Amino acid sequence: MEAIQAYYNGSVFVPLAPVKAKLNQQALITIVGTVKANSSVKRYSEFYGSLSSESYLEIIKALKDTERIDLDEW
Repeated sequence: MEAIQAYYNGSVFVPLAPVKAKLNQQALITIVGTVKANSSVKRYSEFYGSLSSESYLEIIKALKDTERIDLDEW
C-alpha cells in the first residue's frame, strides 16, 4: 500500500508527485480534515508587492553606481 498526497480540483484528485500505479488500478482515497492549497500553482499576486521609499531609493542608488563601472577595466 502506498500513500499519495493529492488535492481535489473540483472534479478529480490530482497527485502532488508521480504515482506508481497501473492503469485502472483501484485506490482507496481518504479525505483529511485540513484543506491544503495546491503548492505547485501560484497566483501572480504572490510574486509582486510594494517597496518603501527608502528601499526604492537604495535600488536607484545601486543602479546609478553600476553606470560608473569602466568596462575597459575588465
